[in-house]
Amino acid sequence: MSLSTHVLNTGVGCPAAGVAVRLEKIILGFDGQHKGWRLVAEAVTDDDGRIASLPADAAGRWRLVFDTAELSAFFPEVTITFVIDDPAAHHHVPLLLAPYGISSYRGS
Repeated sequence: MSLSTHVLNTGVGCPAAGVAVRLEKIILGFDGQHKGWRLVAEAVTDDDGRIASLPADAAGRWRLVFDTAELSAFFPEVTITFVIDDPAAHHHVPLLLAPYGISSYRGS
């Protein structure tokens, strides 16, 4: 399984370099209830706004937390929660950031 991401600053039309990103995995109790999130990895986007590889190692619910405070006063942090259901597939989860809007999609 592989996971990657990138951040595009659509307000200025270029990649967002130097954005800190955390990868977290949901913690479920024995009863299946949500108990919190476990930090799995931290990384920073490169000059092209990308993080090429993050260690998502199992199916389940994950989230990426982007520190966007230097890019947006309105969105100082963006969290994208997603489900990996095919452990063999590559998953790409980008963030498109505008001054007053955010968007994401499952990329390739």
